[in-house]
Amino acid sequence: MQQFDLGLNLSTKKTRKREFLEQMQQVVPWQELVDLIAPYAPEGRKGRPPFPVEMLLRIHFMQQWFNLSDPAMEEALHDMPLFREFVGLSWGSATPDESTILRFRHLLERHKLAEQILKTVTDLLERKKLLLRTGTIVDATLIAAPSSTKNSTKSRDPEMHQTKKGNQWYFGMKAHIGVDADSGLVHTVRGTSANVSDVVEANSLLHGKEVDGYGDAGYQGADKRPDMPTPEPERKFQWHIAMKRSQRKALDHQHPISALQEQLEQVKSKIRAKVEHPFRVIKLQFGHVKVRYRGLRKNTQQLHTLFALANLWMARGRLLVNSQPKPVVGA
Repeated sequence: MQQFDLGLNLSTKKTRKREFLEQMQQVVPWQELVDLIAPYAPEGRKGRPPFPVEMLLRIHFMQQWFNLSDPAMEEALHDMPLFREFVGLSWGSATPDESTILRFRHLLERHKLAEQILKTVTDLLERKKLLLRTGTIVDATLIAAPSSTKNSTKSRDPEMHQTKKGNQWYFGMKAHIGVDADSGLVHTVRGTSANVSDVVEANSLLHGKEVDGYGDAGYQGADKRPDMPTPEPERKFQWHIAMKRSQRKALDHQHPISALQEQLEQVKSKIRAKVEHPFRVIKLQFGHVKVRYRGLRKNTQQLHTLFALANLWMARGRLLVNSQPKPVVGA
């Protein structure tokens, strides 16, 4: 009999995966998310008893963290003791198969629960004073989709389109996000095809409470669009859009006014830099560089979940400090 047969893990080394999952165990609001999903879960009156909602939610989140498909996730649950430990599976209990994992994802998509997951996370961050909502930075990133027609339908995804960025053509979709200007945490996500201009989605990325908005030169004219927020007595919103590159290069730094304009552009750039952090997390940390599903709706739902988890990853240090018990005075 081997160590694996006994279900024992005698290794004392704490791997990066284990450390990551231990942190996520503490910062994810599991009970709030289970309460959100439970009313839509099957009751299991017929057939075999359903798996617990929290177990399936943990599996779904691990798919996003480690960029695993449904079959790959099932195999990982059989192969990796760490994953079984995280979801609460003993070695003698039944393991969810890929069909069960697929049905749970379809449940989230059908009831648009991914958007509610993001809202639950942002509400938690706001309660912890980590999301201030006084300003919003907007930006978009391209996510590639398969351009090959070597598939069963002999066609590309009709909801994905191509666009040109610089001298390079891309085929896929765009992820548009609105980020808190103070913390760099995502509060709004929109998914469109790649050929949709950034400025079209600019005002839809505002949550309605901010007084300042920031964007790069691609958002020129956002304040003139018909969906621009109307001025209110208690909220006077203003866009701060970067100068076009050609105009900035033409500035004469020896002239006092041009020098001040250059300083202003540098300040804008420092503020806008925070919007790149969530993109780095989902693309480099979670490995989401290509769409996994066909169609915009499914992929946009996945983006909501990814950015909700990215928020928790970026704020994990402050959340872990807040979750530690305070020392008793005089102890």
